[in-house]
Amino acid sequence: MTNCVKRLLPLALAAALAGCTMQATDSNATRYQVALVAKSKDSEFWNAVFTGAEAAATEYNMQLTIAAPNSEEDYEEQDRMIEKAVEDGAQAIVFSAIDYEKNAAAIDAAAAAGVTIIGIDSAVDSAHVAAYIGADNYGAGQMAAQSALDGMDGQLYVGLINYEVNGANGRDREQGARDAFADSGRAEVVAAMPTHSNAVSARSEALSMLREHPEINVLVAFNEATAVGAARAVQQMHRADDLWLGVAFDSNIETIDALQTGVVDALIVQNTYGMGYFGVESAYKLLAGQGSSVEESTVTTTRIITRDNVFAMDKQKALFPFE
Repeated sequence: MTNCVKRLLPLALAAALAGCTMQATDSNATRYQVALVAKSKDSEFWNAVFTGAEAAATEYNMQLTIAAPNSEEDYEEQDRMIEKAVEDGAQAIVFSAIDYEKNAAAIDAAAAAGVTIIGIDSAVDSAHVAAYIGADNYGAGQMAAQSALDGMDGQLYVGLINYEVNGANGRDREQGARDAFADSGRAEVVAAMPTHSNAVSARSEALSMLREHPEINVLVAFNEATAVGAARAVQQMHRADDLWLGVAFDSNIETIDALQTGVVDALIVQNTYGMGYFGVESAYKLLAGQGSSVEESTVTTTRIITRDNVFAMDKQKALFPFE
């Protein structure tokens, strides 16, 4: 069953997390309704996004609802959530697309109904998105490849574990990594497998890949769930010492632990809290007639974290954005 959660954080906590100056609000001001339609609800990545969104909703006195499908492949359920948000009176929708092309019609219909659209994390093929907040996914893919090139000598034989092949961010990350490996002149992508965005599927695909291609000495996984699954496969096959897993995108307790024990060699970590916060903040400003202060595209920070820098303060803040 789809969960739709309405949550608000205390005002003081919102201010501390956002690191922003509190906005004076008029008790008689319009309380705008915004819906955040995400790709998933069961990951630390999305929990951080939701926390940022809730902080902005509290700061700007907005009514926020959060919805996400049970499966990160279910774009049709996302479409139904968009339709319901419109029916329920949402004035803005903050949206991360599972499918770049197939989600477009629902977004276009919402915009035609007068709803303001803000994209976060993963783009949608619609001209009606008023603002987009997310990482430079192509650049993040290049960063992932470069970390492996810097960490390994000699010829690299690369395996890629991707997800959501129809999603813009996974596609762009993989292309960035492929281009950087190709440009190096000493790396070959020998296998690439799409998988469902869950750790069980990713582990199974990674095991199959490593057994079929034992020459692989670099493995790249492109989101939190695939990183967890790939790390479990490397550990199960006792390949931590001779294989660079490198690079795992995003982070949770399991991948952070794997980084410290040597199973994972690098993490590419995004500003997930900022995506949620600035997505809802942008919705407020656009609805309140402050659109001139909203950038059409905002690139959030991406950091690479290794065992050498994991305890640096800025890296700790990236790993644990609301602690």
